[in-house]
Amino acid sequence: METQQLRAFLEVAETRSFSEAAQRLHLTQPAVSKRIALLEQYLGTELFDRIGRHVSLTEAGQALLPHARSMAQQMLAAERSVRDLAGGVSGQLRLATSHHIGLRRLPPVLGHFKQAFEEVQVDIEFMDSEQAFEQIHQGETELAVVTLAPTRAANIIATPLWKDPLKFMVCAEHPLAKAATTSLRELTQHAAILPGLNTYTGQIVKRLFDEHNLTLNVSMATNYLETIRMMASVGLGWTALPASMLDSSLLTLDVPGVTMERNLGVAYHRGRSLSRAARAFLAALDEFSDRSCNKPA
Repeated sequence: METQQLRAFLEVAETRSFSEAAQRLHLTQPAVSKRIALLEQYLGTELFDRIGRHVSLTEAGQALLPHARSMAQQMLAAERSVRDLAGGVSGQLRLATSHHIGLRRLPPVLGHFKQAFEEVQVDIEFMDSEQAFEQIHQGETELAVVTLAPTRAANIIATPLWKDPLKFMVCAEHPLAKAATTSLRELTQHAAILPGLNTYTGQIVKRLFDEHNLTLNVSMATNYLETIRMMASVGLGWTALPASMLDSSLLTLDVPGVTMERNLGVAYHRGRSLSRAARAFLAALDEFSDRSCNKPA
């Protein structure tokens, strides 16, 4: 079983397409098909069902997939270990982050890192935090700087970097804006525009109301915080957003006795051998974290 065959298998499994896999591998489609055919011949079974233009994993392909991912990670770790010994910090760093963190937290970190390590190519992919955690779990990216999951996964190391308070917000014309204070129960009487309840941020909000045996009146939900802010600013409902997103279009609601907060941080797979570039980036993140800011001068 050759690594080139395994790589071709992983690309076809991920894209569900021989042609897209060929583009990613910078090969011709027949070359990818040949590698898959040789792997199937070696294993004595078909790994993909090909019905028209639809490609899907067979039962044997599903069984091979986690092992192929593990072997690919081990080969990558071996290559990095050898290459890292040959010189300074260089190579590629694959990083996943959310749009919110990428816009509001990472710019100074990236600027500092790029100035210190010019030879590192940083490949950033923007996605939901939940998707980034799944990529870390599957070994598809090295580091994720995201909203941390409310519960810890045994195979993922997650380090908090920044506390991110959440605030209830409405536009000035909203009925709730007229009162000096409000309550969670009063909030349930009005439409809410919230992060999707399948997101980590949405789960924090929902858990707060669940703990008080209250049912949210969610009229709209989306994973894009900027969209939520826009919809709340035109009076479509109240919302809960990071305090850093407050601007002149919204007011905060005072809910006595209630605080909400999420943790922003970095995550990586416990079983992964991090490259020098990744370790250097972890150090850069720590320099710009709340821990560093709170150190005595």
